[in-house]
Amino acid sequence: MKKTLFILFLLTLGCTFTLFAQDAKKEAETVKTKMDAFSSKTGTITKFIDTKLPNLKTSYSSPETRIRKISNTNTSAYFYQIEKEGKYSNTTASIEYSDLLEVIKALSVLKVDESKDIALNPDYLENKFITVDGFQIGYYVSKGKSTWYIKLEKYGSDNTVFINDVNIVEAAFTEAKNKIEELKK
Repeated sequence: MKKTLFILFLLTLGCTFTLFAQDAKKEAETVKTKMDAFSSKTGTITKFIDTKLPNLKTSYSSPETRIRKISNTNTSAYFYQIEKEGKYSNTTASIEYSDLLEVIKALSVLKVDESKDIALNPDYLENKFITVDGFQIGYYVSKGKSTWYIKLEKYGSDNTVFINDVNIVEAAFTEAKNKIEELKK
């Protein structure tokens, strides 16, 4: 009897782990960025066309930027890409056109909030905007000073770029928006 209960317990435990593992796998499979969703359609021919833009001037690096047009049989999509070279691999943010418009709007709001947040003189304060795909732009305030940053990807290391002058980044985003609108014609 004890042997039967023990075997039944082990079977139940094994089934439970299997179910949780399948749920975790399904969850990981469903999380795709807009870039992944558009560029990984099977059964269609997909074309990538890059248009280089000037490098982004940041504190410690100079990430490359470009507009990437992705076309398949029926539609096209445009992404502003920022690629930072890392020690072991590169990190790339791909900001879809409609998200880029939202980032530009959010940046205007963040710039207004910055001086108010510095005046609060907090020990630490962070104010940021995050897209659906995990791209972040924002600043943190510490010791009466603000530091702007861009986090290129949701996961991973060496994916943050620090900004000396937020106006340079704002100009780069606006230039990318304008270039996409030009390419759409």
